[in-house]
Amino acid sequence: MVRCQAAPRSHAQERARFRVVLLACAVGTTAVMLPSALVARSFVFGAKSLHEARKLTTWQTHGTGLLARPALGDLSGSHLKSLAEVTTLSIDTGDLDVIKDWAATGLISDATTNPLFVSQAGMSGDPRYVAFVGEAIAYAKKHGADLVEEDRINLAIDRLSVNLGREIAGLVPGYISTEVDIRESFDINESVRRARRIIAMYEELGVPRSRVLIKLAATWEGIKAAEILEQEGITCNLTLVFGFAQAVACAQAKVRLISPFPGRILDWHKLNGGQPTYEPTEDPGVVTVRRIYNYYKKYGHEGTICMPASWRPSRGKGYDTDELVALAGVDRMTIGPPLLEKLAATKEPLPRLLTPEAAAASCEDDEVCGGAITEKDFRMLMTADECATSKLAEGINSFVSETEKLRAALLSKL
Repeated sequence: MVRCQAAPRSHAQERARFRVVLLACAVGTTAVMLPSALVARSFVFGAKSLHEARKLTTWQTHGTGLLARPALGDLSGSHLKSLAEVTTLSIDTGDLDVIKDWAATGLISDATTNPLFVSQAGMSGDPRYVAFVGEAIAYAKKHGADLVEEDRINLAIDRLSVNLGREIAGLVPGYISTEVDIRESFDINESVRRARRIIAMYEELGVPRSRVLIKLAATWEGIKAAEILEQEGITCNLTLVFGFAQAVACAQAKVRLISPFPGRILDWHKLNGGQPTYEPTEDPGVVTVRRIYNYYKKYGHEGTICMPASWRPSRGKGYDTDELVALAGVDRMTIGPPLLEKLAATKEPLPRLLTPEAAAASCEDDEVCGGAITEKDFRMLMTADECATSKLAEGINSFVSETEKLRAALLSKL
């Protein structure tokens, strides 16, 4: 662990200088380039200079880069502490040090990963991640010697995801989410096969299946794959949920957990005739999540956890935690480190706005398809929901892009 050394300067001088400067850091005589984006983070934490930032931030070397980490102080009376009292919180990152720091507060119980995090880990210069990749490559060569090249790469991808997840499992006490290859989102059988393989790897490494949520995209095929897996005791997290039909189909399939994305729902509405800003309770993403939560409580779907993810400021810049505050009391939330920092820094009362009892009473929806949605019903409802259809496709394509980057990186090592 190192601390950057620099003489005090004016705020403006440091902002301009740090875009290009090489800072001499206390790592022998080695000079390390400090990316401007990371320098900017120190100012987010409230420092007006690097001299002050050193009091607020620990700079830690990770391979070829540096990562800024906030010093977490007394969290009593904070929005974060209040939120954790009414909603189970998960951290949305693959950064092991950041997970460790936040887990140590006792307010974070779970962790979620996605193809972006796994891809970043696979291409990181951090020695720990390099070791994860090396073990995944060795595993694929040993156990996939008789496989064709593409299947051997896929085996390495699964193993790398499990290596990262196993490490995270040692940092948080609750669930860890690991995603099945997003490219299998329209193949039930292959999704089931890859999920079973991931669980087998976890169990081989000493992580019980009860700790793992298998992430699948909430396509019809993903939901049906999850239904099969749940019957085998493999719990699932259906992600990329943007519409009510997806949520209902997941609950009827007895999926353990869904991840609706209120922020991306808001994005779509703003670009498609909606308002530029909303009051938090009127935010289309918040309205969608509340509708799902209410429906689950009214129709006995308590076995399916509603865990929103991906957040945006309802009222625009400067109101980053609007959606989080508006959904206080929902079953769970997964939150990225920057928003955790903002919640931790806000010291004022946070009212609980969602409760199971009030939710059931306020639900205005009839039971969808008599409690047994069919594939035809699902596809018709999705076709009618332009937001859900377009954002689901966008999310899948984005994660496919990250997976292809990882595939290329691993291919060069196999």
